[in-house]
Amino acid sequence: MPPRFLAVDFFCGAGGTTRGLIDAGGYVIAGIDKDDRCRSTYVSNNKNRTLDRLRPRFLNRDVFAKSSRYPDGGQEELFEELLKLIPDYCAKVWGVPLLFAICAPCQPFTKLSRKELTDDRKAGRRRDRNLLREATLFVTTFKPELVLSENVQGIGDPKYGGVWEKFRKGLEDLGYVTGSKVVCTSHFGIPQYRRRSILLAAKRSVVKPERFADLLGEELLVPDNDPDSLMVSVREAIGHLPPIKAGEQHPDIPNHRTRALSDLNYSRLSAAKPGESNAYMENTPEGDLSLDCHKKVNARLGGPCFTDVYTRMAPDRPSPTITTKCHSISNGRFGHYDTSQVRGISLREAAILQSFPSNYIFYPLDQNTAVASMIGNAVPPKLAAFFSRYLAQSVESERLTRSALR
Repeated sequence: MPPRFLAVDFFCGAGGTTRGLIDAGGYVIAGIDKDDRCRSTYVSNNKNRTLDRLRPRFLNRDVFAKSSRYPDGGQEELFEELLKLIPDYCAKVWGVPLLFAICAPCQPFTKLSRKELTDDRKAGRRRDRNLLREATLFVTTFKPELVLSENVQGIGDPKYGGVWEKFRKGLEDLGYVTGSKVVCTSHFGIPQYRRRSILLAAKRSVVKPERFADLLGEELLVPDNDPDSLMVSVREAIGHLPPIKAGEQHPDIPNHRTRALSDLNYSRLSAAKPGESNAYMENTPEGDLSLDCHKKVNARLGGPCFTDVYTRMAPDRPSPTITTKCHSISNGRFGHYDTSQVRGISLREAAILQSFPSNYIFYPLDQNTAVASMIGNAVPPKLAAFFSRYLAQSVESERLTRSALR
């Protein structure tokens, strides 16, 4: 049975999008990322289920061009590698669309204060705001029938220079019809509240009429929910995992590992109730455990701030957004809902809340921070699966052609 589509996953990271593409029936030719630390996790967890059943290639390349100011660029080499791979696979499966997943890193579009960044990191953030523009060069050359992009909710904010709309306009100038919408992952069977911007694009010449959002065919329909999925709570998602203590690694479950707690943070979390704010810290059995810095900010602003830190998740609702700091109770509502377990969620639990399957193992096994970063940066596999499947079903297969790549 042929794949529903062929795919290349730009900015693949640890493989959340790739796993979703494969689960949707696609064949992933390659994942591309400049961070080679993701290689082991990406390659070991992903294997195609059609054609040759090989694992996707991990291409450790930077999409920017090499220059005297940026010697790490790998754009030319990446073009050469893809020119060897894509035409060959397209020739094997005539009538199967090619999809480019372009889910650029979201850090350039987050609210992290600039004063926390070094000059080098500031320059990197400015450069990375052009990642979508650089990826469009690959769309221009390879002309995939489908493009899927996901990013933070606020990427469309004008303060980021209109990069989202410029990306969309660039695709439209290349003959694609596009659609964009902000969706919440909890509406797609993912046990997490995570609002994300989704952009879908398909070659206008192959789009099914019913996929247009308007009579003039100027915009694609973008679903805001999966009608076949139910909302999943934290308890339903991770309640089956065995209890562990703070700073402990379960002997039989990879990544079921938690960060240690200081005595003070242990006392704080011991007094926390599931789903409540951190106002409890003002009156615990051990006295007022509120942070001095929070007291000063609250006094200056005339109200409570940072109310989610040092708190527990609500068991009967989806989790808050899983971030790169999901292993730390001082960085959000990442305390386990079970009051008999005084700890933050484990890396395995965070991965499940991102909709990774329970057998998806992140490496290195003995590192919390690196793995939490991979998990928090990932596109939830179920989200990628839904939208890639939707895109593949949006085109007329008999109208597809790959003549441009022969």
